[in-house]
Amino acid sequence: MVLAVGDTFVTDVPLSAVERAFSLGAALALVARLRMPVVTLLASLPGLYLGSAWLAGLIALYTVSRLRPNRVLLAVCTLLVMIAYYLPYPLEMASVGERNERLVWLESALGAPIAALALGRAVALRGELAVRLKELTEGRSREDRLLAQQVLAAERTQLAREMHDVVAHQVSLISLQAGALRVSSVDPMARETADTIRTLSVRTLDELRHMVGVLRAGGAGSVERRPQPRLSDLPRLIAESALEVDADICDQACASCPEGVERAAFRIVQEALTNVRKHAPGAKVRVCLRREGNELQVEIRNAAPLHGAAPLDLPSGGHGLIGLTERVHLLGGFFSAGPDDAGGFVVRATLPVS
Repeated sequence: MVLAVGDTFVTDVPLSAVERAFSLGAALALVARLRMPVVTLLASLPGLYLGSAWLAGLIALYTVSRLRPNRVLLAVCTLLVMIAYYLPYPLEMASVGERNERLVWLESALGAPIAALALGRAVALRGELAVRLKELTEGRSREDRLLAQQVLAAERTQLAREMHDVVAHQVSLISLQAGALRVSSVDPMARETADTIRTLSVRTLDELRHMVGVLRAGGAGSVERRPQPRLSDLPRLIAESALEVDADICDQACASCPEGVERAAFRIVQEALTNVRKHAPGAKVRVCLRREGNELQVEIRNAAPLHGAAPLDLPSGGHGLIGLTERVHLLGGFFSAGPDDAGGFVVRATLPVS
């Protein structure tokens, strides 16, 4: 707009007050060119014809070309600008004939409006192409995500199938052997042990089927979610651990704990007892769980393994303590695990409950 106002003062012919007013009005009308481009163009035509608002008329035509793609409208607006620029003021046949004889007037009247029209359409097409390119890029990204999800679903299904085939077969054999031992044994202790093994095997198979269902469904909500373990399940976990455990668990320690805190505490005790069975057979274990202010303190301490007892050769991924550390840190707590001075091992965790 500033350039358009300055252009009205660049003229070799002195302008009257009326002509100067129309020229400045045409330049100032450009303020509304983005909201009302056609009205702005029509408002600039008197200044273009009577005065020297040449640049204002071209800017208005450029704006109409960029914002209004209607071909008929563009042709009419371009023709109006050409006529307003070409015809002299005041309109006299002698002046018209003089301009007809000079090709520079005709070239200016045709070339400048056409250039403004072409530039407006080029900018508009560039914007449309940018929008189309963005849509294509987003569409390609969506396709890539869908493809990745399909590949993940296929791998998850294959993993579920292999896990079911391998683990379920072995656990089924364990359950059958335990059942046969329970029937054939006359020792009450052996029968009770075989019955425990069979019960745990059946429960493991049940949990395995549930996990396979979750994997095959990809975590979809259609799969029934089972209740997650809470601290109230700790007595059952300790009883099934087949370890000599001295439990010091406060019943009111987690009366108002969030579910995530209870689940984390349960998993910490579960992993610690599993590690004792693997690496310290025959060792005594002490499980302590208490509430101190807004923190839940969990400690599992085992003594040194019995002399001459060989550790169980059980498969292990070596990520149990790492997973517990990440779980506790996500809850904003602290976790430590390491040997003590007596040759045992201590696992401690502090979980905020507020």
